[in-house]
Amino acid sequence: MEDRETRKEARQERELVFRSMTLDDIGTIVQIERESFTAPWSEEAFRTELTQNHFARYMVLERDGTVIGYGGMWLIVDEAHITNIAIRQPFRGQGLGERLLREMMRTASWLGAKRITLEVRVSNDTAQSLYRKAGFYPSGLRPGYYSDNREDALIMWAELDPDPGAADSETAGASETSGGEGQA
Repeated sequence: MEDRETRKEARQERELVFRSMTLDDIGTIVQIERESFTAPWSEEAFRTELTQNHFARYMVLERDGTVIGYGGMWLIVDEAHITNIAIRQPFRGQGLGERLLREMMRTASWLGAKRITLEVRVSNDTAQSLYRKAGFYPSGLRPGYYSDNREDALIMWAELDPDPGAADSETAGASETSGGEGQA
């Protein structure tokens, strides 16, 4: 039984691909946004992030050639700010959000960031647990941060590994773009 599980995990590993987001991905990304967030970003917001924001990097997570998640961050000097991260509803609860988050952290470190931050809804215990597991710690509140219901955001930070290992160059270049609240 253990061999079957090991083979299954190995097969899933081979099926996962992290790559830079492209303009062709935007339609799928907007669908994931709508599944994940009460105030989703628009197609135009992502287009602007990818084409005009020189601080932004976006990546997608594919399984068998299908985009099932994405994440975005801004890199400014030696800090990264995660703008959004989300996994498609049917793929949640499989550890893929954690894989995507850790890949984003490796990429940020590879690109020179020493620290990484994000905001998360104070009511989103699931996302906060994921972020804590990845080494994030709370550092403050942004009152009324979320425009849909004026909910506060918890600000979290993590220190990045100065030797991110082998964040491959395809992912590490993760497209120029931006994002928010996290359903991973």
